[in-house]
Amino acid sequence: MLARIYQPARNAMQSGQARTRDWVLDYAPEDAKAIDPLMGWTGSGDMKGQLRLSFPDREAAVAYARKHGIPFQVFDPKRRAFVLRQNGYGDNFASQRRVPWSH
Repeated sequence: MLARIYQPARNAMQSGQARTRDWVLDYAPEDAKAIDPLMGWTGSGDMKGQLRLSFPDREAAVAYARKHGIPFQVFDPKRRAFVLRQNGYGDNFASQRRVPWSH
């Protein structure tokens, strides 16, 4: 089973960069998920799908996979572009503002 090594992206509800600095090793799904006919719950017999390991850097994750003989694929992160708006939200509260700000 192939393992993926990647650096997770921030989620849509997150403005900061928390929990995006670590590298993660998890396994690609081996089986398709199935719906239980009695309860309607989604399940799978794939036990490695529940495994998720975190590492402080890429080299540690690759070394772990090689040590344990796990075939892996590394995905490089896409870096977030820095956005600097000329008149952003913080400009509303600047002390050198010429016109008083109001709704």
